Amino acid sequence: MPTANEMRARADGPFDLLIIGGGITGAGAARDAARRGLKVCLVEQEDLASGTSSRSSKLVHGGLRYLENLEFALVFEAVSERRVLTEIAPHLVAPMGFLFPVYKRSRRSVFTVNLGMWVYDGLSLFRSPRIHQNLGAKAVAEVEPMLGQDGLKGAPLYWDCSTDDARLTLESALDAVSQGAVVLTWTKVTGLLHNDQGRVSGVKVRDQLSGEEREISANAVINATGPWSDKTRQLSAPAAAERLRPTKGVHIVVNASRLKVNHAVVCFHPTDGRVLFAIPWGEQTYIGTTDTDFEGDPTQVCADRDDVRYLIAAANFYFPSAALTEGDVIATWAGVRPLIGAEPAANESKVSREHEIRVDPDMLITIAGGKLTTYRRMAGEVVDQAVSLLMLAGKLPGELRPPRTDREPLPGAVGWPESDDPAVLVQRALAAGKGAIEEGTAKGLVHTYGTRAVDVAARAAEQQRLAARLCPHRDEIVAQVDHAVQQELAATLRDVLIRRTQVFFRDHLQGLSAAPTVAARMAELLGWDEARTAAEIAAYTAEVELSRRWQTEVAQAPAEVAG
Repeated sequence: MPTANEMRARADGPFDLLIIGGGITGAGAARDAARRGLKVCLVEQEDLASGTSSRSSKLVHGGLRYLENLEFALVFEAVSERRVLTEIAPHLVAPMGFLFPVYKRSRRSVFTVNLGMWVYDGLSLFRSPRIHQNLGAKAVAEVEPMLGQDGLKGAPLYWDCSTDDARLTLESALDAVSQGAVVLTWTKVTGLLHNDQGRVSGVKVRDQLSGEEREISANAVINATGPWSDKTRQLSAPAAAERLRPTKGVHIVVNASRLKVNHAVVCFHPTDGRVLFAIPWGEQTYIGTTDTDFEGDPTQVCADRDDVRYLIAAANFYFPSAALTEGDVIATWAGVRPLIGAEPAANESKVSREHEIRVDPDMLITIAGGKLTTYRRMAGEVVDQAVSLLMLAGKLPGELRPPRTDREPLPGAVGWPESDDPAVLVQRALAAGKGAIEEGTAKGLVHTYGTRAVDVAARAAEQQRLAARLCPHRDEIVAQVDHAVQQELAATLRDVLIRRTQVFFRDHLQGLSAAPTVAARMAELLGWDEARTAAEIAAYTAEVELSRRWQTEVAQAPAEVAG
């Protein structure tokens, strides 16, 4: 696998298809197109999944709440895609139980919710990870002892899936690279190129790390920049009408020792009725999400005081014994949803989650909206549109192959055990580690890399220092830094600590103590000088400070009692 630096040397056009945006949709489109046999280039202004695609609720789900709006087609599509993703990425998309508590005060009865569950299971053709079941109040107290019991009537238990959204994006891009695609991270599009007929024919880009500028030509261009979609379209047509209604979604992370849940618990906020979740995450629990209109630069989106207190209030309402305070929040993340919202909706949560594909007069193809769960299907649709334009222009490079993205596994699922038991891979990783790693690290590697965990463990066995932990109380090791740089296109310290691992969100210091160690190792691998190394640490520290900006706001405001 070429490194991020080596990839830049391969960016000679013309390409059949150039994709702007390295989020889940752009990465999925690159994978789909490369597997068809197109010559593909993807450019991303920062790192893969650095925007919305690493800041979701990390769920692959059918959208149970969409049944309320009778959006049966959307639910059917989502549950169908959920099944596909469990098959092509079993290491990243895992079944998770969701508990839907019903109280005397609830808007819906246990009977009504149960009826909705049968419809939900039916739309999945009864091929959900498990068929739902109804739990009485006593059973709920046993499986979720911290959940408030006052007025509880029962709780249907149904099954959807959790995921690592950043790695789902990354592995889609890596699979595209394995099929010949060129992926350029930290490469910002500064303008669009046009031919004599006024048709878009490529992009002008600037390397965000070196400052180098260049042009890349292509026969078709897809704009998959999510919340930047309108801005990208306006590079060509400044007066182009805006199609997005961006909304902000915030999550907070607390230690499971403060709020322990065994299932994802579905909550309705006590003040406005919005749906949110408390989700188990190993040694942590995360709570989200908010849904408020957003204006501004998506790269600077962050949680504010009101967001954090809103989520704490909901958590304490449903889990009163937790009595969470702002001091319990160890990390936050915030993302901007690129929702299609030209027409006004009653509130942010009512804005459609459907996607839209638009072709502008200069033949720039834009895709926006949609859900993480249906990214693969969205990607296929937008590549279909690009192929149609290539065909009309006489630029189609011969007969294309079927992409088979619903059957071909992502890299970490190649060679997945027939038993579907990750414990088999844990033992293989321990054997490859030759005593250099402990079982907790081996489990973490399998959870992160799937079958490729064996390769990372083997690195740790080669050099003792590569088996060293990044943080004293966590299982991540230095070998993961090497793997990120040499096999996963990591180019900055932020890439490694935020998205290749989850140290940024899970370590109680958010990886600040590990930053010098990781930066020093990356300097060895990438030839950074002292100035570049210091700049990387400073940039990472700034990301941590952005995620903690709400704390300063809390200090300046009177404390409130949540719950």
